[in-house]
Amino acid sequence: MRYLALIYTPESTEAPPEGEARQMMAEYGAYTEMIKNNGTYLGGEGLQPSSTATTVRVNNGSVSTTDGPFAETKEQLGGYYLLNCKDLDQAIDLASKIPGARSGAVEVRPIMEFD
Repeated sequence: MRYLALIYTPESTEAPPEGEARQMMAEYGAYTEMIKNNGTYLGGEGLQPSSTATTVRVNNGSVSTTDGPFAETKEQLGGYYLLNCKDLDQAIDLASKIPGARSGAVEVRPIMEFD
């Protein structure tokens, strides 16, 4: 079954120290390599900051856009992994190993399968 692991972390306006940023990227690289090697990786990407987001709404046929994310929250969607897991327990186990889970949260959601 496919699961989407949505990574929510606090979004800082200041860049982290270079060594800290390099360490986090190395951890993400190792995690990605691990899930590729165990066959659960289907895809994943990091996202640009929420300040680059545009929210689109359609009301009565009229399109409106708003700069920024849908909701103001402490944590913002920063990236995702699409995983192929045998069950929710495996998806949760893999999500718990995503580096961003230590400073934020990872939401795990099953993908709807349409025939």
